[in-house]
Amino acid sequence: MEESIMGIIWLMMFSVGTLVMVVYIRKYTNMERMALIEKGEQPFQLKPANSSIPLRFSLLLMGFGLGLLIGYFLDMIFDMEEVGYFAMIFICGGAGLGLAYLIEEKKAKEDNK
Repeated sequence: MEESIMGIIWLMMFSVGTLVMVVYIRKYTNMERMALIEKGEQPFQLKPANSSIPLRFSLLLMGFGLGLLIGYFLDMIFDMEEVGYFAMIFICGGAGLGLAYLIEEKKAKEDNK
């Protein structure tokens, strides 16, 4: 009973803390923009959404999945247990991010032509 009450109190404190943090971040961002406007400068604008983020995450997750599959086969063949899983997840995930980088660079070169 006491653990659940403590959990509820902790959750409420965490929620209030998160709300206060968001409010203060918004307040200081607004104050910064107003100070820039008073100086006669253009406040910073929101940057356009980066369209390569879904590509990065999709290739990263595909690399994780491939790493798990290869790790499973390594475990079955060489009886490597957990080491094979973690190694292959990191290797294939990194390869997925490298592939995303190559695709983004190729796209950037095509856009500059």
